[in-house]
Amino acid sequence: MARLLAVLAVSALLLPGLHLPAFAGSSTQDILSACSQIASNISSASSIYYFPSINYLQDIAHFSSSSAQQSTCSVEPGTPQDVATILKILGSTNTTFAVKGGGHASNPTFSSTTGVQISMTRFSGISYNSGAHTVDVGTGLIWDDVYDVLIPQGVNVVGGRVSGIGVAGFTLGGGYSFLGNQYGFTVDTVTGFELVTPTGAVLEVTELSHPDLMYALKGGFNNFGIVTRITLQTFPQGQVWGGMITYLGTSMPAVSSAIGNFTASVRDPKAAVLAAYNSVAGAVIGSVTLFYNGPSQPEGIFDEFLAIPSLSQNVGSRSFLDLFLVNPSNQTAGNRGIFNTLMVLDYTEDLCNAILNQTEYWGAQLALQGATLVSYDIEPFLPSLYSHGSTATAAWPPSRAQAYLPMNIDYAWLLPLNDQAFYSAAEQSVAAVKAAAENLGQNVGGAYAYGNYAIFSTPIEEIYGEQLPILQAIKAVYDPHNVMALTGGWKIPY
Repeated sequence: MARLLAVLAVSALLLPGLHLPAFAGSSTQDILSACSQIASNISSASSIYYFPSINYLQDIAHFSSSSAQQSTCSVEPGTPQDVATILKILGSTNTTFAVKGGGHASNPTFSSTTGVQISMTRFSGISYNSGAHTVDVGTGLIWDDVYDVLIPQGVNVVGGRVSGIGVAGFTLGGGYSFLGNQYGFTVDTVTGFELVTPTGAVLEVTELSHPDLMYALKGGFNNFGIVTRITLQTFPQGQVWGGMITYLGTSMPAVSSAIGNFTASVRDPKAAVLAAYNSVAGAVIGSVTLFYNGPSQPEGIFDEFLAIPSLSQNVGSRSFLDLFLVNPSNQTAGNRGIFNTLMVLDYTEDLCNAILNQTEYWGAQLALQGATLVSYDIEPFLPSLYSHGSTATAAWPPSRAQAYLPMNIDYAWLLPLNDQAFYSAAEQSVAAVKAAAENLGQNVGGAYAYGNYAIFSTPIEEIYGEQLPILQAIKAVYDPHNVMALTGGWKIPY
């Protein structure tokens, strides 16, 4: 449904009259010439499309309509060799392009382009290796697809927590999961990548074959080429306990207290919560998703959340896939949107109430600008999350000396004319929460940012810290002509 709504949103954008603006330095005719070269050189496993075909509309569609652009053509490669052919043509013609996996990036231009849109939709294979306890996953998939195959087989991966999130960007950026306290970040569970480099090489990347790339791709996004397959460790998965509780705004101070107590006292790595302080049409409605990696309710851990007066409670024993789908994360599909983030040291009751104040303030302010959702996600994790890997094996997080906890701002709205108001609000609100955290004694001034949540204005140094020079050196080896600078995303300086 989310993908259909996104396609319809893009269709509405294009129907008033197709306009294909040229990327700086490339004329529309030059881009069309590159499209023609691609069409002439790819195999029958791949296809190229133009407006107004349904494939074109699907290829350029994004969860947030503000993340979509009107590309000159779209291409769906079907083999790594065709990806190599495409990359070599784009590099030799200096043609701007974009790579889209799940299409959930909120930053404009990060996975869209006015040039050549590459859609990874045909890389949709899922191959479970029970003997090796791994699964090969295509980078055109969303986590819903992966769980749908694996959960009936009694295994799982460290993946996304809400529906609609793409495997590729999520994994290449780090990956926070309900299973993170037990097994680490998603990047900590990757055992291999299939990578097509900008020079056209198709590489099987492992710790043994390419330790430098293995490190760089674990958090380095699309700076080193196009990843077509990811191999992940699998773990036994049975029934879980949990679900979603929704609360009226009047109950939210009690929720803040419960989150503070949970963060301070719960040390069971099987337990997790994902809280959202939401404002819809200026009215605050909160939710908390409870998760326990076991079939029955753990004694005492979630009692405080369950005792707070609520609008609804949907908790109990269920499959992991069933719990994964309780969050209505697709409700703003097709709207415009932006994320932003801050890392904090501790989710105390006072800090949670400061975030609640931001929800109330910006919910009221942005309702006047056509907001459909103003949301602040509070994500407590244990320090054990950071103990499953190291900065020697993964580019992100850039340091594991301090177990920071992420907060994600998620704004959605309807009209392009209000874009700047929401971008500015997201930046101002993070600054306000940061100031509140520092006033409460938390030294978050040097905290790094999580690229999958960070707004486009975030300096690249804040994402990679001291790891940035290492990534620059690796990029120089595998992308000597800086071809990946022709696409969007978090760009490592050349």
